[in-house]
Parts: sequence; structure tokens; C-alpha cells
Amino acid sequence: QVQLVESGGGLVEAGGSLRLSCAASGRTSDSDAMAWFRQAPGKERELVAAIRLRRESTSYADSLKGRFTISRDNAKNTVYLQMNSLKPEDTAVYYCAAGTPLLLRQFDKYKYWGQGTQVTVSS
Repeated sequence: QVQLVESGGGLVEAGGSLRLSCAASGRTSDSDAMAWFRQAPGKERELVAAIRLRRESTSYADSLKGRFTISRDNAKNTVYLQMNSLKPEDTAVYYCAAGTPLLLRQFDKYKYWGQGTQVTVSS
């Protein structure tokens, strides 16, 4: 079992920044990738960013590349999502996930999920 706990969400003005954190515990060695997904009301879940835990590889949604950055601190079993230049369209529940996808964008291969953290961007 892997437990994932997200933090750092909240209300921010358009143009502002937030940094989300995802702390992993339990059988973390079972996973080789972690990712951030988001889901807005009435919308499909979408990949935000993903990162390999034991080699240098990342993947981003094309529309978010340049504004969002995923990073990791393996010593702390923590993955971060730095979000800059936030827009109202970024408003969503952001979920942390862990798994062993062959491709980082394969959302169905992420086995473990956090509870989500709400990000609301005001205009």
C-alpha cells in the first residue's frame, strides 16, 4: 500500500503562483513514476505533469509546459508541482498519483492516488 498526501492548494489570484506537494509513504519502491492530474467540474481528468522516480524523465501537458514544473526530492519521498502564471482555467482538483506506467501519460497505470487538493484561481 502507498499513501499519498497532497498539500498546497488554495485560492490564488490570476497571475499568481502555488506550489503543490505530494508526500508518499508505505511501499514507495513499488512505483517508478509519480504524476499530477487535475479534474474540473464537468471535465475529464487530465494529466498535468509526470516524473520518473529513478531516472531523469518528465512529461507535461502541452498547454501547461512553461508554466508548470514538476520536481522530486527522493530523500523526502515528495513530488512537487510549481504552478506559475495561474489562470482561471487552471481551477480544478489536483490529484497526486503513483504507479508503473510504460509511458508517463498512461493515466490508467497509476495505481495509487491521493485525496486531491483544490486549486481555485480567481479572475
